Amino acid sequence: MISFASDNTSGVHPKILEAIQKANKGHCAAYGNDPMTAEAVELFKHTFGHDIEVFFVFLGTAANVLGLKTLMCPYDAVICTDVAHIHQDEGGAPERWSGKLLTVPHENGKLNIRRAVSFLNYVGNPHKVQPKVISITQATEYGTVYTIDELKEITQFAHKHGLYVHMDGARLANAAVALDVSLKAITKDIGVDVLSFGGTKNGMMYGEAVVFFNPELGRLFPFFQKQGMQMASKMRYISAQFKAMLTDDLWRHNAVHANKMAAYFAERLSECKSVRITQPVEINCVFAQLPSAVIPLLQAQFPFYVWDALTHEVRLMTSFDTQKEHIDAFVEVVHTVS
Repeated sequence: MISFASDNTSGVHPKILEAIQKANKGHCAAYGNDPMTAEAVELFKHTFGHDIEVFFVFLGTAANVLGLKTLMCPYDAVICTDVAHIHQDEGGAPERWSGKLLTVPHENGKLNIRRAVSFLNYVGNPHKVQPKVISITQATEYGTVYTIDELKEITQFAHKHGLYVHMDGARLANAAVALDVSLKAITKDIGVDVLSFGGTKNGMMYGEAVVFFNPELGRLFPFFQKQGMQMASKMRYISAQFKAMLTDDLWRHNAVHANKMAAYFAERLSECKSVRITQPVEINCVFAQLPSAVIPLLQAQFPFYVWDALTHEVRLMTSFDTQKEHIDAFVEVVHTVS
């Protein structure tokens, strides 16, 4: 069965498996005090800049929650869109462990900073939570990509008003490929303070990284990491994966393929008169309206998510291992039953 539900339903890239196997030799110091972790950290510094701090965790939710928590006091709040992953898909974990979320309506998945201005009226009022962080997702939950100018507008606004900027980069690799820029160009260079850098959705078995572009901001992170049950004793198995991911631009190769498969998917679906593409296809996902009768028949063979049951809009994700024949088989069913 081929799944288009998410890019985390795919398998593990062979080079990642090979890296895990190489790490599985002999004994190493625990909790990240091993040579493999040191090498992975150096690769992160080569990629993002040497004046950073980086920590590895198991899960994307943990990366977001702990990255935000490190920036916040109990009375602080995060500004994000109403479709942000931290708001919609993390089971309330950010509000339980980090702080209140202040949401604004999205615009094609993106945050329009002008919609957040009213929250500045909370500053200094002890009856209100205090805006402390703006969190954005790159690429967005709708598969759209912030341009460098859009990112700069947000970071400059945030810093002008004493706010930090957190980036949920679960699919940052796909966004960088879409923009044809480096990972650093859309994070550190434009003023992001803390990044959750995704590995699982781009071919890793498990593992995410929390990157602090101001090392001082990450000074207390290890304490939250431990309390948050994300300080792996056998850290080398996460580190080995990131070492492989950042070597010879494997992150880019995987994202290029996934993005190309989504573009091909959209092209093939556009041949179907009963299908309408609803969002720009910029990364490795396609949003489309399908005939309602077709959806359960397709889901029986190719799992995917219905994004909006009222409009029959679905989300179709491609991965590093998606092949054209998988997409052709899906489209053939659409042609047959619609």
